[in-house]
Amino acid sequence: MKKISVLVLTLLGLLSCSAASPLQTAAAASPDAAANANQQKARALLDAMVRALGGPQWLALQNTYIEGRVSGYYQGKPTGMVLNFYQWRTPAGDQRIELGKKHDDIEIFTGQQCWEATYRGKKALPKDICDDYQRRRDHSIDVAIRSWLKDPNTILISEGQTLSERHLTDQVTLISPSNESITIQMDDETHLPRSRTFQWRDPLYKDKNEDREEYDDYHTIDGIPTPYSVTRFHNGDVTSQQYVFKGGYNVPLPPDAFNADAAAARIKK
Repeated sequence: MKKISVLVLTLLGLLSCSAASPLQTAAAASPDAAANANQQKARALLDAMVRALGGPQWLALQNTYIEGRVSGYYQGKPTGMVLNFYQWRTPAGDQRIELGKKHDDIEIFTGQQCWEATYRGKKALPKDICDDYQRRRDHSIDVAIRSWLKDPNTILISEGQTLSERHLTDQVTLISPSNESITIQMDDETHLPRSRTFQWRDPLYKDKNEDREEYDDYHTIDGIPTPYSVTRFHNGDVTSQQYVFKGGYNVPLPPDAFNADAAAARIKK
């Protein structure tokens, strides 16, 4: 009898393991299924944002032109500096900014080069200004959609809904194969971008810094919704506020638009 009891218990144990196996398999598979569903939701939200921005028309943009006024801040407080600006930029990251009413201070960013052109000629911009521009360029919404989103190894995470400047938003984070991240908040109703945030490690002090841009007051220009108010933050403090007066898309540009030597040669001495 004792041997029979042991045999029965052994069989029951085997049956119990066999019955639990599908449940264990499902439990093991569920994290992957949940991650895939979350990634699909994040992609759907980003697709809705692209459609809100103009869809194929926005994706096919060759360049953007805006003009307006920018105010400077230091440690979150206005410095009193207010400048008129005129800006041309391409989705690839080339950018030309003309400052002042006389357009006599020009900054040109292209590739890894950052130049200033004035009546004194051309000179390289300080390294901190160039580094700041390149970080923001490499973590822009343009790069997130046109480059990161196309990479099958980019991870997409839908992080639910949150508030951004009193607007209910859907928040999505993209993580690149090199472990860089961009977080985008999109308006729950219009699906237009409300903010873009990324973090970077200080090369000297090794602590993390946060760069954030907030977008508001959208107007449609040439069929493309355009934020007329852009506020930049560094570690939570406002660093600048940009107000747009007018703009345009796919404007005719001369071949030397991003040539600092040509820009310096045109400025009256």
